[in-house]
Amino acid sequence: MDVRVIHCLLLWAAHFFLAVPHTTPRVLSNTSKTGDEQDACINLIPCQDNGAICVQPCSPSFHGEKSFVCEDRKWQMLSDACASLDVQSLFQRISQSERLPCSAGHGAAGAHLPFVGGGKQGHGKPEHFGAGNHSCQADFSCIIPDILSSPAIPGNIADIVELLKKISLLLSENVTRGKMQSYSRIANHILNSSIISNWAFVKDKNAGSMLLDSVNLFAGKLLLRNGSESIQEPFIATKGYSIHRNTSAKSFDFSMEFNSTGNITGHVVIPEDELLRLPRASKAISVAFPTLGAILESTQPEPAFVNGMVLSVSLPEELQSVLLTFEKLNKLEQAGAQCVGWHSAERRWDPAPCAVRAHTTSAVVCVCAHRRRSYRSFSILMAPAAPRSALLGYITQVGLGLSILSLLLCLLIEAVVWHHVTKTEITYMRHFCLVNIAASLLVADVLFILAAIVHNTTLNYQLCVAATFFLHFFYLALFFWMFTLGLLILYGLLLIFFKITRSVFLAAAFSIGYGCPLVISVLTVAITEPKNGYLRSGACWLNWYETKALLAFVVPALSIVVMNLIVVVVVVVKTGRSSVGEGFKSQDLSSMIRVSKNVALLTPLLGLTWGFGLATIIDSRSLAFHVVFALLNAFQGFFILLFGTLLDRKTREALKMNCFSTRRKWGLEKS
Repeated sequence: MDVRVIHCLLLWAAHFFLAVPHTTPRVLSNTSKTGDEQDACINLIPCQDNGAICVQPCSPSFHGEKSFVCEDRKWQMLSDACASLDVQSLFQRISQSERLPCSAGHGAAGAHLPFVGGGKQGHGKPEHFGAGNHSCQADFSCIIPDILSSPAIPGNIADIVELLKKISLLLSENVTRGKMQSYSRIANHILNSSIISNWAFVKDKNAGSMLLDSVNLFAGKLLLRNGSESIQEPFIATKGYSIHRNTSAKSFDFSMEFNSTGNITGHVVIPEDELLRLPRASKAISVAFPTLGAILESTQPEPAFVNGMVLSVSLPEELQSVLLTFEKLNKLEQAGAQCVGWHSAERRWDPAPCAVRAHTTSAVVCVCAHRRRSYRSFSILMAPAAPRSALLGYITQVGLGLSILSLLLCLLIEAVVWHHVTKTEITYMRHFCLVNIAASLLVADVLFILAAIVHNTTLNYQLCVAATFFLHFFYLALFFWMFTLGLLILYGLLLIFFKITRSVFLAAAFSIGYGCPLVISVLTVAITEPKNGYLRSGACWLNWYETKALLAFVVPALSIVVMNLIVVVVVVVKTGRSSVGEGFKSQDLSSMIRVSKNVALLTPLLGLTWGFGLATIIDSRSLAFHVVFALLNAFQGFFILLFGTLLDRKTREALKMNCFSTRRKWGLEKS
């Protein structure tokens, strides 16, 4: 008898007698467990020791075991190695067609593949063992029905990854179109978007990286028929072309499924100047994966996520760079786009080989260095525009509530004391501006809450545009009414012999306070919205990354801050001169000084607030900037109440008088 056959039989017998499945759970911890505690582990009722591991056997129709970890007195799934496939016999069947001796048992063909019994594991022997004696087509298609009929559970995913790895290592000579089609169908089964969550419980956390390396290795040996080849499955696609130095820029276009949202695209371009480096005719092969990025990102320590398909390229070593275009999977995310390459040895995303060439609302263009051994797969990583922090949400909620209450109180106080504090033209103008400042910010705060609701729930684009337009308008109105206050000071100080009527003042104030913001807001939406550049993706607010529409708010607001600060300096200089009282009534002078104090206190606070707002865009990952901006922005209403109303002596006196007269009136009624 052939020595190899005897060797195979001995190995099979050893596996048969040693492969005894567990029938009771094993709780692994430093503390011993009683039988009752083990039963509790099996039934997944509250556990005792955090960090304890419970290992349970699978149901009789599967082989392998499940692991649970004790967290917060509950057993949480750690890994699931339950499988139904007989991967060893499947590999034996296809390796027989490749004339590999004893491929399922020992030697190179069987290295690193554990023995697994298929079907009814309780019987102690593989159900399909010996199936390899039957002939199998050279394209591996004979094993496709068994794999596609199996559930894509974590244990089967791990076994299929191991199968694909062995095929790539041992059966990748002369990769024909038929072989690539079968290989792609097997990989597609475990890359389906509907089962991606199952990868979280695969025991080997490097399984996704192993799959990527295996596919790249196998596809890199694809034979090109008539100079090109294209194999397309819903969740993996392979394209290859013959290239030479006289070829014009060569491109690979991919359009693939992604969940229920339709197709997602990717684009690979080999520049013409790169092709000139080729000394001889060669081939270029690219593979696209729309869902693999979600599997690979779970192994990364950074919070950034893969927001495009993974594109792999197999190019001649003479080529140094390649252009890649990734359509975003989640187009609501904008900030922090980063082009990265997969470091196959270290199994991590690395920004070193790539750079961002262009970043639009829907796509990112990368230029990546193709290093034959280290980097063959590329994608884009993105981080949310603002750091995810419970502190930010708490500050915003509490601050907005306080701001709205403060503004309502401010308007109520103004209504109560209005006739007492508006006896002169200057005081009337001052309080009229203050009321409109408070009203504008109150409406803006309410719209801010509504915009958040629209974005987080309905995601209605037109409602988001409307909310952004009115937010832009009322925030600008806040600043332009502050500007009107500044002009009022200049009018009182510099034009003391030029008097205007109340009607003229009201017309001018409304034109500046609401007219200018309306013109700016309308022009902004009219110019940017036809290009879909009005909204910032991920929020109901002005765009920054493509059209810089946010400048239509930042530039007017900060310009007004600067001008009002100049006005404050003018007030300080003028009031310091001995001749300041000429032409002024003492009452008017006192009123102008109070207006100047309002401007001097509120303008820097408003400017500082939106200065930090701009800083959060420039450095979107800085939690400190976001916290300071949230604090200042949320408490603007309180600042207006404090500095515009409560700290004003005349307002306090009028409020006391009103309270005293009200008490006196009630006392008389009771008597």
